[in-house]
Amino acid sequence: MTSALSARQPVYTHLVEGFGTVTITPVDPAADAGLIHGWVTQERARFWGMGEASLELVREIYEDVDRRTTHHAFIVAREGEPVALFQTYECAEDRVSECYDVLPGDVGVHLLIGPCEGAPQPGFSARLMEAFFSFVFSDPATRRVVAEPDARNTKAIARLERTGFVLGPEVVLPEIDLPEVYLPAKPARLAFLSAPRGR
Repeated sequence: MTSALSARQPVYTHLVEGFGTVTITPVDPAADAGLIHGWVTQERARFWGMGEASLELVREIYEDVDRRTTHHAFIVAREGEPVALFQTYECAEDRVSECYDVLPGDVGVHLLIGPCEGAPQPGFSARLMEAFFSFVFSDPATRRVVAEPDARNTKAIARLERTGFVLGPEVVLPEIDLPEVYLPAKPARLAFLSAPRGR
């Protein structure tokens, strides 16, 4: 998977001091389905909601994302090695818009950090998130990042708080049942991160 990724042009490159170069590259559903399937079907990714998904379904889901202009998926690599799946979306065009008052410039995010090889590295998630949000806020139209982790995912919620997010209310994201995509209702905790001043 690394070689397939390295042949594609990243949309963003960010050097994190003491950590390495982080690149963010749009998902290629055909090339990346195997990598993503291997991540989302692990027990550690249970809150991603795709634990029972087949390889074919994973590819179809990301083909659907790829067709949209409001939703985007990216493979994040550190020094060329894929380490995370990162998704962004326009909140006004997503089911989260039914749960709070969307403001202009609100961009939603989903983040799945892949399994690490060897011993966990202190600060790994925090340094990746530094690169993620540097990317999101590089668009001057983005005024605020909105996250909506599963309300039961206390680890993710605590990580967001450490990153500077302000926690909002618990909500229930409504079920989506369309021919091209099905999403069950999801208990979520909203969290908000405003753009840094003077960026």
